Amino acid sequence: MIDFYINAFATLFVTIDPVGLAPMFLAITAGMSPSDRRHVAIRATVTALGILGIFYFAGQTVLNVLGISVSAFRVAGGILLFLIAIEMIFGKRQERKSETAEKAIESAESNHATINELAIFPLAIPLISGPATISAIILLSSQAPDTLTYAGLGGVIVVILLSCLGAFLLADRIERVFGDTAQLVITRLLGVLLAALSVQFVADGILAFLA
Repeated sequence: MIDFYINAFATLFVTIDPVGLAPMFLAITAGMSPSDRRHVAIRATVTALGILGIFYFAGQTVLNVLGISVSAFRVAGGILLFLIAIEMIFGKRQERKSETAEKAIESAESNHATINELAIFPLAIPLISGPATISAIILLSSQAPDTLTYAGLGGVIVVILLSCLGAFLLADRIERVFGDTAQLVITRLLGVLLAALSVQFVADGILAFLA
């Protein structure tokens, strides 16, 4: 059970990357008052919790309705996470997130987007609860061996999202402490870890097919 929780925490933490989201949050909320930033951070986290909660509770049902086996989804999800890991290792994912944030800022300025709109897009979707995170949650929930472990996974998701909230609230300090170079190094190291985890997902799926 402990191994499952460690695996789940590592997978979700690396996929969401709260530390890497801190600079994006600063860019999106530039010019806002501290109270407005807190409002955006809390709303984005709560919205992401709602989105991920839907797939946490209904992910298995969605697979059953579509006729997709858990083994097939493990292979497909593992491949998706591996591609994300490759992007992290070569620094492409951070660039893509930065482009998403820049486009959101430009759109907000032209359309006079409200604080709530910025919290939902791009923070909650897709920076926190993107396709890779949703796939990881469905994968992990399908691997939970019993009801108690499944419930514990919900706790892991909440902890990860609370770390996102903490990263948003402390974004300016995180940027000062880590800097661009340290963030790139951390992202690449986490990418290697995610690559290993994704390969394990694929291997488990293939073995289940052959069993």
